Amino acid sequence: MDTKHFSSDVRNTMLPYGQQWLDEDDISAVVEVLRGDFITQGPAIQDFEAKVANYVGAKYAVAFTNGTAALHGACFAAGIAHGDEVITTPITFLASSNCILYQGGTPVFADIDMNTYNLDPNQVEMLITKKTKAIIAVDFSGQPVEIDRLNRLAKDHGLVLIEDAAHSLGASYQNVKVGSWADMTMFSFHPVKHVTTGEGGVIVTNNENYYRQLQLFRNHGLTRQPDEMSNNEGPWYYEMHSLGYNYRMTDLQAALGASQMNKLDSFVKRRREIAEQYNKELAGIEGLILPFQHKDSHSSWHIYVTRWLPEVLNGTRKEFFEALRSLNIGVNVHYIPVYLQPYYQKLGYESGLCPNAESYYKTAITLPLYPRMTDQDVKDVISAVRKVIRNFNNKS
Repeated sequence: MDTKHFSSDVRNTMLPYGQQWLDEDDISAVVEVLRGDFITQGPAIQDFEAKVANYVGAKYAVAFTNGTAALHGACFAAGIAHGDEVITTPITFLASSNCILYQGGTPVFADIDMNTYNLDPNQVEMLITKKTKAIIAVDFSGQPVEIDRLNRLAKDHGLVLIEDAAHSLGASYQNVKVGSWADMTMFSFHPVKHVTTGEGGVIVTNNENYYRQLQLFRNHGLTRQPDEMSNNEGPWYYEMHSLGYNYRMTDLQAALGASQMNKLDSFVKRRREIAEQYNKELAGIEGLILPFQHKDSHSSWHIYVTRWLPEVLNGTRKEFFEALRSLNIGVNVHYIPVYLQPYYQKLGYESGLCPNAESYYKTAITLPLYPRMTDQDVKDVISAVRKVIRNFNNKS
């Protein structure tokens, strides 16, 4: 269907699928750092790390420049190296598997559960070999993975479990907040996430050894702690104990993040209200599949993913997508299966590897969802979805 005839009578400006929400408290927190003595490697870092750790119930937190750097650090701390295999999901952003490649490991993609779109523990179990070193599970859309089952698999096989919780800060599984289940858990603070530092990431853990390794890794692998040195020549002295990177977060980012953490619960509450409204108003539309919620999960709703069945709705995903965009609804698609990317294809991964993931991808459309959306914004999205479906069903 030619979507050019769709008038943008639903709204006059484009509604993005996600967006940060900053207020005067956030601005004041950053300005305070700018007027202080430290704009990097100062006390704001420890304050932010403590806020994240305390919120999720973890002993330790280590802040990084971004979520990808944090995942890289987790792979380093887990000891992933050449010859190691790491099982992960194809329905995620590239970072979840790229971090394995950074360490010389091999990503092994397990298929998804077609209800939750999360990693299927049964598929994970079938792919564990003697070469498997770790599992990187992704809480897709804000809904936690079946972390209890994955924990058991990891412990039974002596694997490290890393939870990519970029989507799920504020979520819980079996009434326990995400961040205290896995060996290491990563949170992202990109502007479309639950709280933002501009760019930023954190690894939380209850393991002191991982904590020390993460601290080294983000700072060139060097230490200034006398008890960690092989030879202390004086107050100026430092030693490099491993090959690390400059992945340090600035105090500007950390101050913003600490201020944003004060609003996290209200942000998550609003996200849940919007998702509930979508669930209520879009239920029962034939050919439109709404998100499924696992009985043990309490999602923090990073994104709201729908599936549009072409054979029922009389159109293609591309046509639906373009029609919604023409109505100024800034829909998106999350995600293209990682192994379908040209780089991964060159590494030998082939289409058909994860049938559920590929089937999901062909029909997925993400609707706008973020705390600053007004009630009218939500109504505009619902109106646009209904209009597009109605028009496609009525086409000759």
